[in-house]
Amino acid sequence: MITLVIGILITVVVGAILFWVIDKFCTEARLAQLLKLLVVLVCLGSIVSRVYPLLGGDASVP
Repeated sequence: MITLVIGILITVVVGAILFWVIDKFCTEARLAQLLKLLVVLVCLGSIVSRVYPLLGGDASVP
């Protein structure tokens, strides 16, 4: 259980760092918005893939 929480915290920290990098180095607002959306979707996918087996889902489903 503690490894799940640590994995989720690492995902959130990496997402926050990527948000900062996008804000700092991306000058186009529309591109920055799309990149942030991509970061959010990847982070949510990572978190859901870690939590899904705990919710009774089958981890072997592709």
